[in-house]
Amino acid sequence: MSIQWFPGHMNAARKKAAEAMEKVDLVIEVLDARLPQASCNPMIEQIRLFRQRPCLKILNKSDLADPAVTQAWIAHYNSQKNVNAVALSCKKPSDVAKVPKLALALASHRGTPLKPLRMMIMGIPNVGKSTLMNALLKKRVAAVGDEPAVTKTQQRLYLGNNMVLIDTPGMLWPKIMHPSDGLMLAASHAVGSNALIEEEVATFLADELLKRYPQLLAARYGFKTEGMDGVAVVEGVAAKRGFRLKGGDFDYEKAAHTFLQDYRTGALGRITLETPQTRAELLAAYQEELAIAAAEEAAELAAAEAEEAERNRGRPE
Repeated sequence: MSIQWFPGHMNAARKKAAEAMEKVDLVIEVLDARLPQASCNPMIEQIRLFRQRPCLKILNKSDLADPAVTQAWIAHYNSQKNVNAVALSCKKPSDVAKVPKLALALASHRGTPLKPLRMMIMGIPNVGKSTLMNALLKKRVAAVGDEPAVTKTQQRLYLGNNMVLIDTPGMLWPKIMHPSDGLMLAASHAVGSNALIEEEVATFLADELLKRYPQLLAARYGFKTEGMDGVAVVEGVAAKRGFRLKGGDFDYEKAAHTFLQDYRTGALGRITLETPQTRAELLAAYQEELAIAAAEEAAELAAAEAEEAERNRGRPE
């Protein structure tokens, strides 16, 4: 299953963000700590690097993520030029209070009454940007909702006298290159429900948890995971929760929804779906696939040219 979701308002938001970046000093990119790189929009990276803007990467929802893996991601991002990373929960005021100081450290030439620090908050849908904005300003200035893409317009707000915040709508990108990224985003509720089939997303998530956190599945649902696959996990959830249709068959749709909600709310435990190492392995495999495809295409072209030359060999000039 390949998931793609790029509504029209996201394309408009991308264009406005690119225009506004010229007058911004710093990008605050909000990521999902459970899937940091899969939730990192390559369009945001492209725009900010073109303007050479530093970036504060906030790994939000860190209270739902595996703390050991989160630390590995923090080290990974902090090794990059002009990037600082911090793990926090935007729902905790004490965590949010760290953000202004971290932002100023990346743009120390700004942050005065004459030169306020201008920050653009960016990220994918439903990652917590609006919650961060409201917490920073200590009042409700941005709509917050459980469905992705609640914010659809850009707004400019003032944090004290020396800081300006520019909030942007949540943006995905036109083509999600790796199918597993799309499924991770869907599992974490960054994709509109009209663009996915929950049973397929739940099966993918279950397969990942069987590899990474089988003990959490066993603890939550009370079944042994040995020999199970993703489909069996969803079926097991249906059996344990008593989700059945009128004819007695398991209600896979309801089980899938419940399973996804258990992951999203943290009821399953603290889970991270990718590590810097698995990300590197994914990219290496992708490059290998591209190389194989290119070699096959070149071989097919050479064979076609040889066949054409053979057909033309006996023809008169």
